[in-house]
Amino acid sequence: MRGPRLQDVAERAGVSMKTVSNVVRNHPHVSAAMRERVQRAIDELGYRPNVVARRLATGRTGFVAVAFADVAIPYFAELAHVASRRARDFDYRVLLEETDDTIEGERALIASSEAGLVDGMLFQPSKMSPSEIAQHRSQIPIVLLGEMPAPLTMDHVMIDNVAAAREITTHLLDSGRRRIGFVGHETTSLSETSRQRIIGYQEALTGAGVRADPRMLVATASIDAADTAAAVRQALSDGWDVDAVVCRDDLAAMGTLRALHERGIRVPEDVAVTGWDDTRLSAVTFPSLTSVSPDVDALFTRAMELLLERVAGYDGAGRHEIAPHRIAIRESAPSIPAP
Repeated sequence: MRGPRLQDVAERAGVSMKTVSNVVRNHPHVSAAMRERVQRAIDELGYRPNVVARRLATGRTGFVAVAFADVAIPYFAELAHVASRRARDFDYRVLLEETDDTIEGERALIASSEAGLVDGMLFQPSKMSPSEIAQHRSQIPIVLLGEMPAPLTMDHVMIDNVAAAREITTHLLDSGRRRIGFVGHETTSLSETSRQRIIGYQEALTGAGVRADPRMLVATASIDAADTAAAVRQALSDGWDVDAVVCRDDLAAMGTLRALHERGIRVPEDVAVTGWDDTRLSAVTFPSLTSVSPDVDALFTRAMELLLERVAGYDGAGRHEIAPHRIAIRESAPSIPAP
């Protein structure tokens, strides 16, 4: 016995087959009432779209690649989780790619981006320059994520890292902190991520009349909590005197918490600490971390919309868009109540 067809759903809902197709494909221009009406018919009949037939008819694979440096980094792990979940809203599945945070890995990824395997790619570069990315003629559409400057010919979605760093540093200044350090940037060759966050940190200090002192910056050997703890221990031994710390990411903040605790320095009573990325672990550290919280859902959803417009044939200039963020206030750097 055959299963229910698209035509059966249309007849049950009293609409055209095209309307049912638009609902199944999650087309944006369908009213909530019509979507509910068609979905009710789908549920009643137990209709399941014929994915294979649809892909044969459209010539699309139903897969997108999501590529970044290292899935072991908590932010990227959570981005991968959001990508896998949200892609289903667009009737897509995700293939993950890692570049190992190397120029060779990124070049290999771009060089192998062939049509037929995926319909498009969301790519967060950390090494390739905008000009090198722009010169590559990919067979598939690519939308860029992250802090690296993007070519004017390509779509790009990111949060405003300078503004977010300025906001979280201002949060510390507003609580009365003045000896504010920065922890977690690279020992050599600053990444674009670190550069933008240090700029925002310095802008907030300067705006409050606090001198930005290079000696307040503590670099780390890698994006790793243990390496951060080691660097902060050494800085404290060398006389690093702070009453607050802006950390480049949540891993750096966790390492900082560890090193301060070992020295008997209380957080936040003696030193306030902030993280970045608002990863799940930040809510369960002790104390829990105040952290910059990018809206990863909004970021991925908008990037996916731009990508699918490219898949559908849009060939205009690049759209460069800013995704929202907020400051998640927790125990490590609480707000000071207004008098």
